[in-house]
Amino acid sequence: MRDSSLIGRVAIVTGGARGIGRILALALVRAGAQVLITARSPAEIDRTVADARSLAAGACKGMVADVSERRDCEATVAAAERLFGPVGVLVNNAGVGPGSLVPRDAAGTSDRFMDPDPAKRLRFWETDPDACARLIATNLSGVYQMSQAAAGAMVERGFGRVVNISTSVPVMRMPGFSPYGPVKAAVEASTLVWAQELAGSGVTANVLLPGGPTDTAFIPGGDVGVRAPVFAAGKQSAGLEGTNVNRFLLPPEIMAPPMLWLASDGSAETSGRRIVARDWDPDLPVAAAAERAMQPRSAATVVM
Repeated sequence: MRDSSLIGRVAIVTGGARGIGRILALALVRAGAQVLITARSPAEIDRTVADARSLAAGACKGMVADVSERRDCEATVAAAERLFGPVGVLVNNAGVGPGSLVPRDAAGTSDRFMDPDPAKRLRFWETDPDACARLIATNLSGVYQMSQAAAGAMVERGFGRVVNISTSVPVMRMPGFSPYGPVKAAVEASTLVWAQELAGSGVTANVLLPGGPTDTAFIPGGDVGVRAPVFAAGKQSAGLEGTNVNRFLLPPEIMAPPMLWLASDGSAETSGRRIVARDWDPDLPVAAAAERAMQPRSAATVVM
């Protein structure tokens, strides 16, 4: 996607040093944006910043930050403004995976939550309490705190894009995925509320998700980066979110085209919506691709 509105636009991508966050950050840099990534690993930040520099397009800086800490969230927004200028895009991607919930002394390994037999998956009372608290603090409170830190100034300026990375609906209510799945459901409910509160301000809030298990470190087993078959987004029937009949992983790169659109001027009339990346056909005109990937509003999401 080539969109001149992204040139020079200042963006923050949390968890932007690896996995989906890294792909989204590099896509924004390629489009000409100025991007600040956050992560907890200095080495991963350095590698991503170096790769971004080699693109010779936009700009990328990185900082160590933990979104579960309010001070870090506020410092991230302040750093982006100091480095590049007013923040126009916030991609809330940082997250802790469900594999972290398996106690060290529990039977099995960290891939127990992926067992095909639901009866063998980790039950909520067996999860590590400290790991649960950290997951909630990162995946829910972190999204809230980063959005709070950025949204006020966006509203004052009359422009902003908040993109919250989510998961498929089946994961939200699947045995063995608590509290990861329910927390993502809470993020989506929050996004809908924020979109209503932001209406008319020039700031939008939307949800973006791959549409199925993705080849990142969140999914244990095998080498990350080589587990996804050739997959053409938007070429299957729409509405297959969460289905994984052949147990294949989606390539995380499918997240970039819809994210760039959500960060652009072209998505100004879209807020409180849910976009499924696997349904985005990059060969269609952008408006048609967005319509295909955007889930219809249900009775529960219609603003009365």
